[in-house]
Amino acid sequence: MTAKKKESGPVAFESWYSGLFGDRWPTLKSALSLPATRVSWDEGLIKPYFLDAGSVEAALSLPAPPPGGRIIDMCAAPGGKTLVLTRLVGDGSVLVSNEFSRDRRRRLATVLEEHLDPAKLPAVTVTGYDAAKWAGHERAAADRILLDAPCSSERHVLASSRHLAEWTPARIRNLAQRQWALLSAAWLVLAPGGILVYATCALSPEENDGVVSRLMKKYGDEAVPAEYRSSGRYPELRPERTEFGVHILPDTSGGAGPMYMAILAKKAAAGERDGSART
Repeated sequence: MTAKKKESGPVAFESWYSGLFGDRWPTLKSALSLPATRVSWDEGLIKPYFLDAGSVEAALSLPAPPPGGRIIDMCAAPGGKTLVLTRLVGDGSVLVSNEFSRDRRRRLATVLEEHLDPAKLPAVTVTGYDAAKWAGHERAAADRILLDAPCSSERHVLASSRHLAEWTPARIRNLAQRQWALLSAAWLVLAPGGILVYATCALSPEENDGVVSRLMKKYGDEAVPAEYRSSGRYPELRPERTEFGVHILPDTSGGAGPMYMAILAKKAAAGERDGSART
């Protein structure tokens, strides 16, 4: 076997994650190989939408904005988390549901039209920005941000022989760089006093706490990790504490996940109302 083959494909994947999780890996891998457990979300919808309970929990961890506030779902497709976030729309608040990919954005718009109560549609705007460049056209402009970043998605890798054959540790490093670009941009878009939830469906610490750690090193004077509190909706979830957030893993959470989430608050500037956005 060549060195290149040793560094990629199923053997490399197995070696990487068994090294990461040790004796737990066979059980976790088995849970990941099963179909994801879905739950029904129907609050404020004309028909239910089915998604992973961990995904619902991540969206629920974003608290309501102040009246008239602005919420951004930065990487929103296929739309399930946006549907959960619409519970926060009210008192003049608005929700921006963003997806850079044209095809995925089209699917996002269809999901919203098919599921969302028409009375709430005017308060939701679908956009197509590259979220990593968002800070180039506005800053300190959102009270609440959900950044569900593109990630390794090991569950999907295991389900695809092609993706498994192509897997390499470089995938994690490259995604972590993209995630940092997204998170650092989102932080600049977040207003003083605002709250951001960074989430991924990745297993690797490099894509989770590792990315948040970079933010804390750069913006530690204004960034405060906030305490995660369970929504209580899904008692089967067993979030595991990490340095900056929590990790929901399918072997201990009834098949839900993986879902990592970190809740980050930006300190309010002196003399500003807590949670208020500046335009």
